[in-house]
Amino acid sequence: MSDADSQKQIKLTSSDDKTFTVSRKVISQSKTITDIIQNLGIEESGSTSEDTIPLQKVTSTILEKIITWCEHHADDEPKKVDENKKTVDISEWDAEFMKVDQGTLFEIILAANYLDIRGLLDVTTQNVANMMKGKTPSQIRTLFNIENDFSEEEREAMKKENAWCED
Repeated sequence: MSDADSQKQIKLTSSDDKTFTVSRKVISQSKTITDIIQNLGIEESGSTSEDTIPLQKVTSTILEKIITWCEHHADDEPKKVDENKKTVDISEWDAEFMKVDQGTLFEIILAANYLDIRGLLDVTTQNVANMMKGKTPSQIRTLFNIENDFSEEEREAMKKENAWCED
């Protein structure tokens, strides 16, 4: 992306009709938004500064957090995807960023997935994985407020079926 392109401003409108103006460089971390800009010809001759990109699946609260994350990581080098790597390193800043209630964390994950922001999706899902690490199924259900709706017979059948992975 050229310096001129990175200085351009893009308007994003959240699902609750709040508009955010963000530099093209900052929001270029979103593959979804980058594709929208390219496919709709926003910023090309004939488009107006009134062009906005509606994000119907992202609230203003979550969009603001995502923009904050993207601003902090705007100058990061793109990371090579290593499909064999089992964990993602979480920086101190990212760990602090994710100190939010579970509902907000999961909304950020959903929005990062929808907006296709790989770096944010990686660190947030790694954070959830870290929350589960070393916990029993019962502790995980408690942590995420998941009701155990299996009957005793269903639980026993699953234990037998999955006995191979218990060793």
